[in-house]
Amino acid sequence: MSSHNNADSVVFAAIADLIKDKTIKITEDMPLIGGDGLLNSMQLVELCLSLEDKAAEMGFEFDWTSDAAMSRSRSMFRTAGALTEEFRKQMDESR
Repeated sequence: MSSHNNADSVVFAAIADLIKDKTIKITEDMPLIGGDGLLNSMQLVELCLSLEDKAAEMGFEFDWTSDAAMSRSRSMFRTAGALTEEFRKQMDESR
């Protein structure tokens, strides 16, 4: 499995672990925050901590505290795909 596919599966699995309705299939364009968001604020924090732990296991540090993190238009949390992209980017930059 490529590191990009691994990153995708790590992020999607972390999101899936936090949602109650296990019939929901996580997709790249699924909103994570906002009115139609999948996660509430507590779940978002849990997701960030989970991804921090996963990144450490994978040998890099995941920084989810950037200034743009909660920006509606630029946030890494706007969709599952945006979060996966940021996780992958940080993983690639650490190598």
